[in-house]
Amino acid sequence: MALMITDECINCDVCEPACPNNAISMGEEFYKIEPSKCTECVGHFDEPQCVTLCPVACIPVNPAHIESRDTLLQKYQRLTAA
Repeated sequence: MALMITDECINCDVCEPACPNNAISMGEEFYKIEPSKCTECVGHFDEPQCVTLCPVACIPVNPAHIESRDTLLQKYQRLTAA
């Protein structure tokens, strides 16, 4: 279940440095999350750091990228092996 940032984002800059997978970057108008890099912090933390830190709660699950915890853990292992 990769996460996504909605247009409610206020570009406060707290999510990008908190992402252990470097999945968050600035888009045209607000931050965005690269689904192929987002593990919802599985393997790093108990909770997604961007969601925990976001002051406006604009980071829901991306319905286009639903993944199980096992899939997220496999993605984490692939990303950290590189």
